[in-house]
Amino acid sequence: MKKKPIIPKTLKKKRPKSLAKRDKLQLLQKNKKPLWLSKASGRWKIPVLLFLTSLLMVILILPTAVVLPFMSSGGAEGKAVERSAAGVEVALGESPFSVEVARASTDEVEDVPLETYVSRVVASETPAEFDMEALKAQALAARTYIVNRLLHQDNSDKPDVTDTTSDQVYHNEEELRKTMGSDYNKEMKKIKKAVAATKGEILTYKDQPITPAYFSTSNGYTENSEDYWKNEVPYLRSVKSPWDKDTPKFLDQQIFTLREVEKQLKTDLPDIKKLTMEIARTDSNRVSQLNIGGKTYTGRDVREALGLRSTDFTIEKKNNHLIFTTKGYGHGIGMSQYGANGMAKEGKTYKEIVQHYYQGIDISTVNDAVPTLVAK
Repeated sequence: MKKKPIIPKTLKKKRPKSLAKRDKLQLLQKNKKPLWLSKASGRWKIPVLLFLTSLLMVILILPTAVVLPFMSSGGAEGKAVERSAAGVEVALGESPFSVEVARASTDEVEDVPLETYVSRVVASETPAEFDMEALKAQALAARTYIVNRLLHQDNSDKPDVTDTTSDQVYHNEEELRKTMGSDYNKEMKKIKKAVAATKGEILTYKDQPITPAYFSTSNGYTENSEDYWKNEVPYLRSVKSPWDKDTPKFLDQQIFTLREVEKQLKTDLPDIKKLTMEIARTDSNRVSQLNIGGKTYTGRDVREALGLRSTDFTIEKKNNHLIFTTKGYGHGIGMSQYGANGMAKEGKTYKEIVQHYYQGIDISTVNDAVPTLVAK
């Protein structure tokens, strides 16, 4: 509603007797009482008008300026935006579908939007203090894993995925708050930014989502897929990963009695002085076969039976004990998480990281690569 301009009143003066020509300056009101305006009054008219005009513009424009940052590029309002406790927006955007996660601890199933699932997997699988580009690379691997899993799901009656290392480790918000403690808001803000920056992106080989294997720490090289698994996968090739060597999980040592090894390998071993051992290694220096006491095992069999960190191990005999020293942590196939962080610290982007550890792959989007999955 328009307001009438307020004109300040001047002091009434007695009308001089000789005002024949000055009567033109009178402003007659309804009561016909004259209001005199002196020449000085003209000096405040322009500033007041300018002030009122500026105030009106602020009132009209400011609300628009506040609303626009919260609208999408297409002008649509109402999209979900997550906010951190500090009030900084972390927009994960709309997820094309949700993921059913079977919780091992409760036997319940959680239905989680894709991008929320990815952010929680990254938070569960990767230290939040990692460089942003390493977190982005992990987000691509996590998202590609679940997309590939859903694409080849053979039993719709079961949940899509578990929350354990048999698939990808997943913790919900309540669990992450407990593990992260007072750092939860800060760490999740960083992780959500990494996920949002890669929203919808997945890794493909010949236009199909890959099996994005990843692990904690390499021994200096990654492993060819067929040297640990049965099948040769063209993009899971052994590559150099020198960034892992100065990380917390690179070296480990475990000591077993001879009887413990005998029990875990389900065999009979001779006295330690007569015990013979022969080791064959892969191109990445991991154990392909171990012949111990006349029996042969794969490096993977030994690792899993004894709970070793990796298949790159040496064995030392001492006082009726066997000392296993390992390098690296995990199966060694695909992307090394600590290696990815090392690359990021050297200035490599997340795209350069994934293209190093997954040979010959492309970065695509869920909508382009698997439109049938999105349409479900």
